[in-house]
Amino acid sequence: MNLTISGHHVEVTPAIREYVQTKLERIRRHFDQVIDIAVILTVDKLREKEKRHKADINLHVSGKDIHVESLAHDLYAAIDALIDKLDRQVIKHKDKIQDHNHEAIKHMPDPAST
Repeated sequence: MNLTISGHHVEVTPAIREYVQTKLERIRRHFDQVIDIAVILTVDKLREKEKRHKADINLHVSGKDIHVESLAHDLYAAIDALIDKLDRQVIKHKDKIQDHNHEAIKHMPDPAST
């Protein structure tokens, strides 16, 4: 699995990198077939007193690319919201994959004939 963490207008410190990696362990626990992860952390200055922290992630799994983004006033809060959204998307994708492996109704034995 390839993990890329980059920052726009923000320096990615080892503490931020470690925080993102520990949060991504939750995703790997639910779905271990992740091929590539790209995380982009951005700080936009809207006004002097107000800053917007944005976190984007592109997750490439076999058969699908998942893109999630979140905004917050704190970078760590943006990362937490991002991981929560991504976790829901990954679980939804995993459920869709597992649902398609069930037996078709027309191939099941008829309960009235037994």
